[in-house]
Order: sequence, then structure tokens, then C-alpha cells
Amino acid sequence: MNKKILVMVFGTFDYLHAGHENLFRQARELGDEIIAVVAKDKTVKAIKGHSPDHSEKERIENLKATGWADQIVLGHHKDRTKAIKEFKPDVIALGYDQFAFTYRLEKLLMDIHLNTKIVRLKPYRPDIYKSSILREKLIEESARVNV
Repeated sequence: MNKKILVMVFGTFDYLHAGHENLFRQARELGDEIIAVVAKDKTVKAIKGHSPDHSEKERIENLKATGWADQIVLGHHKDRTKAIKEFKPDVIALGYDQFAFTYRLEKLLMDIHLNTKIVRLKPYRPDIYKSSILREKLIEESARVNV
């Protein structure tokens, strides 16, 4: 019996949109099973400089509702590589704009003796479908409504 190819993706997944759907579609082409690691609220604040608009619990529930991933786990704030060590993915699929902590990824994989392939996924209309752009539009619309 052939071993299933496990693909791991990481993200905040605060506002789910067509760009995320495309990310999961591309990830699905790389393997049989997808594990999504959802960033903890503390981690998002440390990386992006602001807390996510939805709690980590809400973001996990929203992502589960899409059916895009086979398994969804919460990341770890202090050991951001914990999920990699635990699940030992065959492929790590990175979004086109994911650079925080990824510069150390190859070395980490060598240190823990994993032969995991790292793939950088292609963007899907990043001028429209990027969470920071969508978040900014929501803030602008909210400000107009509250004037």
C-alpha cells in the first residue's frame, strides 16, 4: 500500500477568500492529505503587528466549514515548528507572500532529519485577494458607515 503524501500549509486565515481557496487547491495537487496550521493570535500579533480580527477558535471553525483541509491544527507560539516535528509532512506548501520564519525552514528540516519538500505556491490575483487588502477595505467601509 502506498503511503499518503502529507502536505502542510500555514496561515492566519482571518478572512477566508478566493486566494485561500486557490492556495488549498494548489496544495491538494501536491499530495493526498492537507494539514492546515492556523497561527495563534499571539503569533499573528508578533508577525503582523496587530491581532487578527477573528479569534484563533473562530478562524479554525471557519476554515473547518470550508472543507479545504483534511485536518486543522492550532500552531504553537513558542515553538513555531512543533507541527512540522509532530506530523512530519512530505511537502510544506508556502503561500507566495509567506516569509516570516521560512528562511530557517531548510535548516530546520535538515536538523530534524526530514526530507520534506518546500514548495512556494503561486499567487491568485494578489491585487484583490489578499487578507490585508480585504481587511483595509472593511475598516474603510466601517468608518464610512460610522460617520
